Amino acid sequence: MRNRWQIVGVFGRVSYVFIASTLPVLGADIGSVEEGRRLARESCSQCHLLGEETGRSSNEKAPPFRVVANTPGMTSAALRVILVTPHRHMPALIVREEEANSIVQYILSLKD
Repeated sequence: MRNRWQIVGVFGRVSYVFIASTLPVLGADIGSVEEGRRLARESCSQCHLLGEETGRSSNEKAPPFRVVANTPGMTSAALRVILVTPHRHMPALIVREEEANSIVQYILSLKD
């Protein structure tokens, strides 16, 4: 029985090392607020008020990003769906996963 628990203990330590070693890689896909701000200025500012400004969006059907960020239940998953799903009043955007992650992080950084 003692050998069995030693094997379980070794397996647990190996699993911990494996999981811990992958965390930096997983974290790299999170996105960058600064990059998201830059991408939003390039791709979204024609219609949306980004967050640094106050007032209304130039397109009345495009909510300000601060409003989007503070919408109850808004999550990174929901924002990713919004980014890649064509809407009646939103042009179809083609964004890479890293770009989407950064835009999502930027929008979520605007939460009050």
